[in-house]
Amino acid sequence: MNQFFLKFNNFFSNFEALGSLLFRLIIGVAFIIYGYGKFPLPPEGLTEYFGLSPLLASLVAISELSTGFILIIAHFIKNSLGNTLTRLAGLNIVILMVCIFVVAHRDWFITKQLFTSIQIFLLVGGCYFLVKGNKI
Repeated sequence: MNQFFLKFNNFFSNFEALGSLLFRLIIGVAFIIYGYGKFPLPPEGLTEYFGLSPLLASLVAISELSTGFILIIAHFIKNSLGNTLTRLAGLNIVILMVCIFVVAHRDWFITKQLFTSIQIFLLVGGCYFLVKGNKI
């Protein structure tokens, strides 16, 4: 039985890099879609509904879009630059998601809405890449 578990684990350890890449692609594409959805600049929804200045609202949209691209591209940079870019993208995701929770979803803390929303998964993804970087 031990031999089975050893072979099972060895087989799937070969796919660890693929799992990380898929996670990176999904988080990156989500941020690209969210950022792109705020164009043309300045995003009306952020300026009118949340009262952000046109400059800050535009920075949020550009930040989301560029973070998604950077997270994906950094995977293919196999040195300290790629590692740093991944961690910076993760940090930016964490900052963006915490701000979103504080500004837009204050009432979600420790509720069913929080744990069934995509936002919590994006926050956890940001934490993952902030801590992990490009390491496999």
